[in-house]
Amino acid sequence: MTKRTKQILDRLDQMYGTQAICYLNHDNDWQLLIAVILSAQCTDARVNIVTADLFQKYDSLEKFANASLEELEQDIHSIGFYHSKARNIISCCRDLIYRFGGEVPSAMEDLTSLAGVGRKTANVIRGNVFHEPSVVVDTHVKRISNRLGFTKESDPAKIEQDLMKVLPKDHWILYNMQIITFGRNICFARSPKCSECFLRDLCKAEDRKH
Repeated sequence: MTKRTKQILDRLDQMYGTQAICYLNHDNDWQLLIAVILSAQCTDARVNIVTADLFQKYDSLEKFANASLEELEQDIHSIGFYHSKARNIISCCRDLIYRFGGEVPSAMEDLTSLAGVGRKTANVIRGNVFHEPSVVVDTHVKRISNRLGFTKESDPAKIEQDLMKVLPKDHWILYNMQIITFGRNICFARSPKCSECFLRDLCKAEDRKH
């Protein structure tokens, strides 16, 4: 790890702490999996509003697996892409029951074989449920990792590989959680608050404001 990388991580730790926090409300592993599927192209706050009622109505994998597609679509209609997400959730829950004995699998290949689960979702599950060091690349991580010079890639899978080389394992999941907060409060996609940024002197973004 370079001196500059350590400085960045130290400041993130100081500003946001080192406790891993999951922003999606859930009571068990499969609820987190469904919440992460719902969170694609949607805010965690909106997902938490929807799942508050959703997880009461569908309080088992079996209820999701046997749900009416049209009814489930209505239950999650305030979330983007609700047609495909409803289909994926039903298919995913059926596979969890019939292929994995009702348990959320830990292996990347098994997770990504489930409907609606890509590497990002799989890494969230692996990090939060199984405590496997995993790099989660969302829009904040993609944007800010480029600005910080940790990667020049735009493909999430390549960004993931670059970050695994740059960051120590104990920060793989933590980095994502810290960067989400940083991206929501300071390093916006448009008009970032560069003058207020505690990483300003370490930033490599060419368009940063002086």
